[in-house]
Amino acid sequence: MDVRIASEELSVVVARHGAELQSLQRVGDGPGDEGAELLWQAGPAWRRHAPVLFPVVGKVADDEVVVDGRRYPMGQHGFARDLEHELVESAAGRAVLRLTDSEATREHYPFAFSLVTAYEVRGPSLSVRWTVSTHGEQPLPFSLGWHPAFRWPLADGVAKTDHLVRFAEDEPDDVRGVRGGLLTEPRPTPVRGDALALSEGLFADDAVVLDALRSRTVTYEAPGTFRIRLDLEGFPHLGVWSKPSGADFVCLEPWAGLASPEGWQGELRDKPYGQQVAPGGVREMACTVTVAPPG
Repeated sequence: MDVRIASEELSVVVARHGAELQSLQRVGDGPGDEGAELLWQAGPAWRRHAPVLFPVVGKVADDEVVVDGRRYPMGQHGFARDLEHELVESAAGRAVLRLTDSEATREHYPFAFSLVTAYEVRGPSLSVRWTVSTHGEQPLPFSLGWHPAFRWPLADGVAKTDHLVRFAEDEPDDVRGVRGGLLTEPRPTPVRGDALALSEGLFADDAVVLDALRSRTVTYEAPGTFRIRLDLEGFPHLGVWSKPSGADFVCLEPWAGLASPEGWQGELRDKPYGQQVAPGGVREMACTVTVAPPG
């Protein structure tokens, strides 16, 4: 069952399956104007919209995690995106969904956990907040990410190469790539100052991974179109991805945790870039998406 929430400026649809955002649409300006859909609407190139990634981001070596010496199967980006989430709150402008451990999840991830995803829309902004907690007696190792795919181009008649990802600060640090789903060694960044120029060739070697992201605000823009601004809270990394073969979307992905580095194997609790929740504790992360007029 899908849940629709709205403000006077945005209409949003969220699915219980995966707690996944399905639609991010401007409210029309008048009769006959249905407003612009800004989210990729799935299709043969990629059959998702904006999955929630948990308890891993990317792939792990051999598609297994190791906990206390025992191996557990774990697919790319984890299992949260493929499970039904409980709808625990629904109002005109807010929807809250929850996923907790079960016999099925413990076959892959032997931990007691709760993942709450809260969507709230106000004016031109959609806020998404994730709360990770554990009711177990041991620390909870995890990674969490969001994988929204935005239309590319943002509007008909605008060239894909006219689009930029603009950062609030210069981003001079080396980036990482992805090969076979695993994190590669650092390489020189394609970001020039505060701007990443988008082209299909940028993704010839899969994603561009900013593992040392400085900016807390990232804007996706092109001349004459609405801009999409992401304000990040608690996410130290950002992935930028589209299909290497070309597709009409680009993903701007806030991540707390990364794929396993090539050649790394070890306990999940020791995984590079991994996150952790202490027993009885919580971790919160958020991304606010604001649709701004051209300018």
